[in-house]
Amino acid sequence: MPKKSREYDSQKIMIPFRQEGLPTLTEEDMREVDRSMIEEYGIELIQMMENAGRNLARLLRERFLKGDPRGRRVAVLAGPGGNGGGAIVSARHLHNWGASVDLIISRPEEDFKPVSRKQLDIVRRMEVPLHRPETAGRIGEVSAIIDGLIGYGLKGAPKDEAADLIRWANGRDEPICSLDIPSGIGSTEGAVYDPTVRASVTMTLAMPKRGLFDPEAGAFVGELYLADIGVPPELYESMCLKIDVGPIFAEDELIRLR
Repeated sequence: MPKKSREYDSQKIMIPFRQEGLPTLTEEDMREVDRSMIEEYGIELIQMMENAGRNLARLLRERFLKGDPRGRRVAVLAGPGGNGGGAIVSARHLHNWGASVDLIISRPEEDFKPVSRKQLDIVRRMEVPLHRPETAGRIGEVSAIIDGLIGYGLKGAPKDEAADLIRWANGRDEPICSLDIPSGIGSTEGAVYDPTVRASVTMTLAMPKRGLFDPEAGAFVGELYLADIGVPPELYESMCLKIDVGPIFAEDELIRLR
């Protein structure tokens, strides 16, 4: 079963529930959302990444850090793509809020995509401790682990250092918070590969990914939250999906899904 926090009652978190269903998006749909955001609305990837990382840090603070990150320790796992960039943004915010953050990257810095590499450069300037998988074993007890290794574009089973870090995280007792989708799950079909992160909490972005609701994937998703990354509702209406979602984040930038 997915790990649960030993410290915090999730029912006390002041995040609204969304009881009715929302549309689910495939990998192809999300690529169209990202394209439209940049090309048609002029909303850049770095802005979306900032929104994702800030909301992730907030969720971790409320869910696992008792509302106060000061003096708490968090391990952040980041891959070289946009998902990793969002995780690195969360590391920056948690550091600013007083947490002790250990950032573990699955690939050498030169392999990171430009926007994610910029986020990496920022936290390096802030002197956030940076690790590679071979030194992750030196990290002691933490309050929570963030999984930002692989996003919705997963192609086949995780391998090499990403797979090693998934097994490292799953082998520990601390709760895991996955960004967008647990690393190892196919975002469209919900295939669960070996290995896959067993998340305690998943914070998906913009709209829920279809694969999160596959029965086999459900055991790896944990509690499911939806975060606002700034997608205009009109964008969904203009897509071929013709989705009318309205102002779903009117009450809060985070919504818990049932």
